[in-house]
Amino acid sequence: MFELIKTQKKLRLGTLTTTNGTVQTPMFMNVATSAAIKGGVSAIDLMSIDCQVQLCNTYHLHLRPSDKIIKTLGGLHSFTSFKGPILTDSGGFQVFSLSKLREISEKGVQFKSHIDGKSIFMGPEESMEIQSNLASDIAMAFDECIENPATYDYTQKSCDRTTRWLYRCKQSLEHLNAKSDTINKNQMLFGINQGSTYQDLRIKHMEDISKLDLDGYAIGGLAVGETAKEMYEVLDYIVDYMPKNKPRYLMGVGTPENILQSVYRGVDMFDCVMPSRNGRHGHLNTWNGIINITNAKYITDSSPIDTECNCMVCNNHSRAYIRHLFKAKEALGMRLAVMHNLHFYNNFMKKIRESIKQDNFDVFFNTYTNRLDKRI
Repeated sequence: MFELIKTQKKLRLGTLTTTNGTVQTPMFMNVATSAAIKGGVSAIDLMSIDCQVQLCNTYHLHLRPSDKIIKTLGGLHSFTSFKGPILTDSGGFQVFSLSKLREISEKGVQFKSHIDGKSIFMGPEESMEIQSNLASDIAMAFDECIENPATYDYTQKSCDRTTRWLYRCKQSLEHLNAKSDTINKNQMLFGINQGSTYQDLRIKHMEDISKLDLDGYAIGGLAVGETAKEMYEVLDYIVDYMPKNKPRYLMGVGTPENILQSVYRGVDMFDCVMPSRNGRHGHLNTWNGIINITNAKYITDSSPIDTECNCMVCNNHSRAYIRHLFKAKEALGMRLAVMHNLHFYNNFMKKIRESIKQDNFDVFFNTYTNRLDKRI
C-alpha cells in the first residue's frame, strides 16, 4: 500500500496506493469539510488543480446530510464525484473544538450538535461505522485531541484511553470491512499519536500504537496552541519512533513553511483549512509571499496574482479584476481566490517532490523558508 521510492537523511519520497488510486508523497490533502471546499469549489475543480486527496469531516457529514444517506447514494466518491482517494477524519478533533459541548467517558464522547443542540454519542465503533458508510479510502482512528498546554497527568490518561480506543477501532473496522453491504471493503485505518509536548508520553504512545501494524500513522494534537518551535521539537524526535514503511501524516498543518520544516523532518502527508480560509478573505499565496488582494494598490494592477503561477485563475484574470470581485462582494472572487491558493499548495508539494527526486531539496528549502509565509 505504501512504497518508499527514495530516502535521503529524513527526507522521503513515496507512493500510497488506495482503492481509488495511487498518490505521490509528500502531499497536501485539500479539506472539503462538508464534502465541498468552502468558497464554491467542487470535486471536479479539485481534480483540475491537481488535488491528490480530498479530506472530508466525519462529524459534520454524520449530522448533515447523514452518513446513512451518503451510503445509500454510493458513498462519498459517488456523492461528490471525486475520482481520487478520500480521507475522513474520525470526529476526534471535535472532541477538542467542541469542548464546551461534550463529555468524555471510556465508552466515547457525548456531544451536543453545534447545529441544533441535539445530543449525539460517538465512540470508536460509531466513528468506524460512520466512516465505513462514507466509504472513504482512509479512515482515521477515533482519538482525543487535547489543547496545548495540558497537564502531564491528564495527557497521560488521555493517551492511554486513545490507545484503548484504537484497539476498538481496529476490531470494528475489520468487522465492517467483512460485511457484504460495505461499499469499500479495503478501507484503510490510520492511528493517531498524541501526547501534547511531553516527549516521554509521545514516544510511549507511538510505541504502543505501532504494535497494531496499521496502514499509516498520524501525529495529532499539534498546531493547537503550542509554538511552531515546540511543534518542530516534537517532530524532531517522534518520527524516529514511527514505522519507516508506513505513511506519516501531520494533522492540521499548515503554512508553507510548516510543511517545508516538516518534510525536512520526515513527514509525508499534510492537511489544513488555511489555503481555502485565507483565500476567502483575499489573502493569496505567491512565490514571494502572501498578498492581500483587497489592498488599494491592486485597483489598476493588470498582472496575475502570481507571474510564476500557471493556474486557471492566473492564466485568465488580473489582480484588479479579483480585487473588484471582492469589493463588489461577488461570490466569484472568493471562488477564484480559493482555487488559486489550492493550486499553489498542490504545485508547491509537486516542487517539493521534484526537489527530493533531484537531490536539491536543501536549495529549495533555503530559498523558500522565511519567504512564502511573509506578508507582502
